[in-house]
Amino acid sequence: MAQKIGHKPRKEMIAETKGKLIAAARRAFATRGYAEASMDDFTAEAGLTRGALYHHFGDKKGLFQAVIAEIDAEMSDRLCAISSKAQTAWQGFVDENIAYIEMALEPEIQRIMLLDGPAVLGDPSSWPNQNACIRTMTASIQKLMDEGTIRDVDAEATARLVNGATLSAALWIASAEAPQAVSKKAVGAFLVMVSGLLKEKAGA
Repeated sequence: MAQKIGHKPRKEMIAETKGKLIAAARRAFATRGYAEASMDDFTAEAGLTRGALYHHFGDKKGLFQAVIAEIDAEMSDRLCAISSKAQTAWQGFVDENIAYIEMALEPEIQRIMLLDGPAVLGDPSSWPNQNACIRTMTASIQKLMDEGTIRDVDAEATARLVNGATLSAALWIASAEAPQAVSKKAVGAFLVMVSGLLKEKAGA
């Protein structure tokens, strides 16, 4: 039977409702911050009730976690696109990590992911998405070893150290009085640090 015009499937309606709440909350969290963002404000903006928010996300913190997850997925897509454009796997690895550090300069990422995120959800290194990040980076490092680009190291240990360094740099930038200047320092230091992974070329 043909679907009646004007009636969306329940699954589609739920996704639409959740999408509206996440979009409204994301704008509020980015401009006013988590503490100042009012549930009434973003439910009104989305044209929905508090009941819809509680039903789909539990509370304000649950909605904040959904916003974090959405931004994190977008960041991951952007980083993958950056690394895929590089001419070598090593350059892709370096470009991806530098891009992550420099994302700390973007107001939305700075406010939601790096300032309010840790304050509301705790240490970012313990967030659910971190395990996926570590697995992906471990695989990248193993590939670089297999192709003979970097020294023989423990891939997971190195991934955790690199991940920790870039996260620490991003948090430093976000809380700095002069983020641009701090970003340049962080990127410069990071490049020197990871260059130590490279195998020495014969005759160098």
